[in-house]
Amino acid sequence: MIEQRSFNVSKLTRFLTTYGILLFTTIAMGLPPLWLLLTSLKKDIEYLSYPITILPAVPQWSNYIKAFTEFPFLKYAGHSLYLSLANTLLTLVTSAMAGFAFSRFNTVPGRSGLFRVIVALLIIPGTVTVIPSFIVFARLKLVNTYWPWILWGLGGNALFIFMFRQFFASIPRELEEAAEVDGASPFRIFWQIFLPNSMPVVATCFIFNFNGVWGDYITPLMYLTGENTTLAVKLSDYVTPHGQPLITVTMAAAVLYSLPLVIMFFLGQRHILKGVVTTGIKG
Repeated sequence: MIEQRSFNVSKLTRFLTTYGILLFTTIAMGLPPLWLLLTSLKKDIEYLSYPITILPAVPQWSNYIKAFTEFPFLKYAGHSLYLSLANTLLTLVTSAMAGFAFSRFNTVPGRSGLFRVIVALLIIPGTVTVIPSFIVFARLKLVNTYWPWILWGLGGNALFIFMFRQFFASIPRELEEAAEVDGASPFRIFWQIFLPNSMPVVATCFIFNFNGVWGDYITPLMYLTGENTTLAVKLSDYVTPHGQPLITVTMAAAVLYSLPLVIMFFLGQRHILKGVVTTGIKG
């Protein structure tokens, strides 16, 4: 009886500890977006007043209207959408093709060595290549154009290549052999069999890459100027004629800016979880 009671207490303690940590983490990560939303509904004077008020006295929904009317929001959102879609689609196609080659063409000389190079690229911080990449594109006279995003997309992504390779390696080889018997070429096998069956990985990589390009601030700031830049950079242009920042209107624009990513995540979260799990099935 004592052992049973001790077991129940131990189990209850683990349960409370686990869910306590999860609850604390959820609250800690949810506070910044919640504060952003609440601030977007305040007046500037409320935001700057002391003591700080959490809830707005009267919700200022007009801040969201001003985010559109006082700034060409849709124009720069279109730039961000174009770059995000173009880079993401190209990255998915090239990464999937590379992953297919690494998983199925076992007789290619140097295949294992090249794959080790791809995996090694995962540990190189992106900040290390920022300056060299900029120098290369500047010498090619591609700064202030969208070509860097196109070329990055054509080069693929090391993480996505690894994910596609792992997923394709779990597909039975009998399926491929049956297609070969019917006269299908390797590209046709990839395009009509492997790629349609890899929707969890496709959805995962699409959302990750789209989120990275859509939310990127540093790269457009470096490569693009003036009318060609993206919404992430132009959000700082919400100011009065005297140069004073419109803080709450900027927060409203930031909420609108992040809304497509939130919707995309909730629509594809099932595929994200499945894609992350299934890419570790086979090495």
